[in-house]
Amino acid sequence: MGRLAILSGDGALPVALSAAHPDALCVCFEGVAHQVTGMVENHRFERLGEMFDALRAAGVTRVVMAGSMSRPPLDPAALDPFMIALAPRLMAAMQGGDDALLRLIIAVIEDEGFTVLGAHELLKGLTAEPALLVGSAPDEAATADIIRAADILTALSPHDVGQGCVVAGGLVLAVETLQGTEFMLDTVRRTAPHLRRGSKGVFVKAAKKGQDLRVDMPAIGPDTVAQVAAAGLAGIAVQAEHVMILERDQTISAAHKAGIFIIGQVFEGLS
Repeated sequence: MGRLAILSGDGALPVALSAAHPDALCVCFEGVAHQVTGMVENHRFERLGEMFDALRAAGVTRVVMAGSMSRPPLDPAALDPFMIALAPRLMAAMQGGDDALLRLIIAVIEDEGFTVLGAHELLKGLTAEPALLVGSAPDEAATADIIRAADILTALSPHDVGQGCVVAGGLVLAVETLQGTEFMLDTVRRTAPHLRRGSKGVFVKAAKKGQDLRVDMPAIGPDTVAQVAAAGLAGIAVQAEHVMILERDQTISAAHKAGIFIIGQVFEGLS
C-alpha cells in the first residue's frame, strides 16, 4: 500500500485525516484556506502536472480530497503543459456544474495512476449510522416532515440543485441551492412563524442519487447545529452512511445542549 496524499481545503476534516494518518503528505493550494500542519506541500491549480510529478516522487499512490475548496481565479499565463492540454475539458466541465467538475477531477487523478479514496474510508465513525444519535425521537409531525423533505430531495436529485431541505408542517420552507446550507438556514430563521403551520420543522441532509461520495459527501457539524437551533427547528435528519458528522463529539454535545435531535435514516429514493 503506497503513501497517502491529502488534497486539503479548509475545515476540520483535513486536520482529522492528517492526525489519523501522520505519514500522509498534505497538499494545499494557493488561494485556498487550510488548517493542516506538518508535512505540507503547496501547489498551484495552474500547475497540476507538476503536482502529480511531485506526488509520484514522494511515493504517493492514494489520494483523498477533503475540506471546502473555493474556485480561485486561474492565471492563463501560469498554466503548465498538463493544464494547457486539460483546459478544454476543464472549461466544459465547469459549465456543467459541480457534479461534472468533480467527475472530471476524479477521472484526471485516476488517469494519472492514483487511487481516489473517500474520507469515510480512512476515518472510522465519520458517517452517520441509521439510529437516533441525540435527542428525543421525532414525533409524528416531525417524522412526516422528514419524509416530505426526503421526497423533495429525491425529486431534485437529478438536477444537481442541493443536498438539504427544510420542511415544517408539510410546507417546504427552503431548499439548499448554490448559496449553501448556511444561507438556507438563515432564510428559514427569517421566515415568519405563521408560515410553519404550528410545526417547528426539520432539516434533512442527504446525498444526491449517484453522487460520488469519495469527493463530495454532504456533512453537518457544530455550526450546522447552531444554525438549526437559531432557525427554531426541531432537529436534523441525515441520510445514513451518506452524510459525514464533522467534529462528532462537539456536534452531538451541541445538539444535546440546544434540545434538538439528530437522526440517521435510510432514504430509499436516494439509495
